[in-house]
Amino acid sequence: MNPPALSAAGGVVTRGTPAGLEILLVHRHRYGDWSLPKGKPEPGESLEQTALREVREETGQDVELLEFLGETHYVVKQVPKVVRFWRMRPVGTSAPIQDRDEVAEAGWFSTTEALARLTYPGEREIVRLLAGC
Repeated sequence: MNPPALSAAGGVVTRGTPAGLEILLVHRHRYGDWSLPKGKPEPGESLEQTALREVREETGQDVELLEFLGETHYVVKQVPKVVRFWRMRPVGTSAPIQDRDEVAEAGWFSTTEALARLTYPGEREIVRLLAGC
């Protein structure tokens, strides 16, 4: 029998600029990757609440949840994992990154730059769908 899939949630945080759409990515030093902010739910937390909390912890941004964008599927240590993503936008001011054990930095990138930096194909696909490219 296969183990149940792990669930996680995250956000594609976007902002409009005169140069076009920008997307907020995180660089995790433990994995040496660039990714969308995401993480596992805490007990009793909905996936929407997880996504909002993880974005705040990993980027320092207070955000509001917009539309559901889709999900990625992959395997971690022989266990399937499903990560659901929502589009988000910043509200209010930003604060320091809370999760410094995992996140080295967060940065805003154009869609083209974000697609080039993102490490994981499933996350690139979510951004492509959002950007219509």
